[in-house]
Amino acid sequence: MSYTPHGKHLIAGSWRQGTRTFQSSPATGSPHPFSVGTVADVDDACRAAEEAFASYGYLPASARAEFLNAIADEIEARADAITEIGTQETGLPEGRLVGERGRTVGQLRLFAQHILAGQYLDRRVDPALPDRRPAPRPELRMMQRPIGPVAVFGASNFPLAFSTAGGDTAAALAAGCPVVVKGHSAHPGTGEIVAEAIDAARQRLGLHPGVFSLVQGGNREVGSALVQHPLIKAVGFTGSLRGGRALFDLCAARPEPIPFFGELGSINPMFMLPTAVAARGAEIGTGWAESLVLGAGQFCTNPGVAFAIDGDGLDALLQAAVAKLQATQSQTMLTDDIASAFAKGAAAATETPGAEILVRAECSGRSAAPVLLKVSAETWRANPDLAHEVFGPFGIIVTVRDADEMLELASAFEGQLTATLHMDAGDVALAGRLLPVLERKAGRVIANGFPTGVEVCDAMVHGGPYPASTNFGATSVGTLSIRRFLRPVCYQNLPAELVDLIVSRA
Repeated sequence: MSYTPHGKHLIAGSWRQGTRTFQSSPATGSPHPFSVGTVADVDDACRAAEEAFASYGYLPASARAEFLNAIADEIEARADAITEIGTQETGLPEGRLVGERGRTVGQLRLFAQHILAGQYLDRRVDPALPDRRPAPRPELRMMQRPIGPVAVFGASNFPLAFSTAGGDTAAALAAGCPVVVKGHSAHPGTGEIVAEAIDAARQRLGLHPGVFSLVQGGNREVGSALVQHPLIKAVGFTGSLRGGRALFDLCAARPEPIPFFGELGSINPMFMLPTAVAARGAEIGTGWAESLVLGAGQFCTNPGVAFAIDGDGLDALLQAAVAKLQATQSQTMLTDDIASAFAKGAAAATETPGAEILVRAECSGRSAAPVLLKVSAETWRANPDLAHEVFGPFGIIVTVRDADEMLELASAFEGQLTATLHMDAGDVALAGRLLPVLERKAGRVIANGFPTGVEVCDAMVHGGPYPASTNFGATSVGTLSIRRFLRPVCYQNLPAELVDLIVSRA
């Protein structure tokens, strides 16, 4: 099944042609024209979303679950076409797109199952105490309710799982919130065909057309208009620290400030403890290298820095990592801009005084090859820019004198999505010292694994203290992500008829 994009916005159930267009920039194949979004498009989409909330926000969970499952069905019905346009636009291999589509469909179905179970509503009831002295207590009931229309920004590095029908959209729709998506210009055709799937599901179930809209392209003015629109009640974002912080500030500066759930990336430090390194350094080194180059390193969970005590097994670890990286061919990056930023960031890091270059290959055009540096703890402390994310297949090994120095450097970290301990039984004492530090720095602490790969399930946390994310109490992956788009409401002394009405809408 082949797919040729038509290049229009989806606004309130209608495909709208813009007056201006931009050209996609695919890794392979021909570019296509797409309409450029405007502030007026955003306003129409947001107003339609508010209209849709009057009905969609009060549907029972069974109806919303049916919608999520229908979206999954429609995406699967377009499977081959999605893979074709997705690989053309992003340069990602077919297997990666197939897997990402499975993840996207899987999380839609998981969220449907989750809301049917009902626990996400966190219902609480305190019965009336009419005879309590000195004052009686009325009956109090609490449950979570949807907040209203949600804005979602598509991510550059996940054209399916974090974009049009990705985690933020799925979570908002599960909660009962209509969604307006700002499509990412890196993969507009993929966004368009997924939007077609969502709209087909909406039409099949007879839902309000404003429940989902997609606005393509547009400059910063369009993104700013979306987060500042008075009918938008929350924003989901996955992207750069700079872009996310700018939108976060706009949300906070609104007359009615709203939550901005931004996942902004991190360097995901790993701490390679001495007993494990001495026993299986080569194994750890190979695994680290494989994780660094997975997907050309274009994951927010890419393990960009590792700390190890200079001692037995470290040479074997580094030799294994170097061998694996040198054997890795260059890979196509998602966009020309991402490839350029990687080349500049890696080049700047290699010029750091005191940095030893272990692996370095020339980057060309949209392709990237791995880079690995080795620095001392002193060099790491003296050059704070080394702690900034280089988005791509880039890694740094930091050698430390002893456990105390490792603990000192761990304590100095800013917020991270993940932190990893590579440890054996002889490392438990040191790991026990590091754990209280790492759990304050990261949303997910891993033992003897690698952070690339984020399971969609109930217990997952994909977030962390700033600057990893803008809300340390939330996750953008897993069923807990639905709670971002709900708020608690307490119902006091309501008659039975109204209680029954509330329950029917849950």
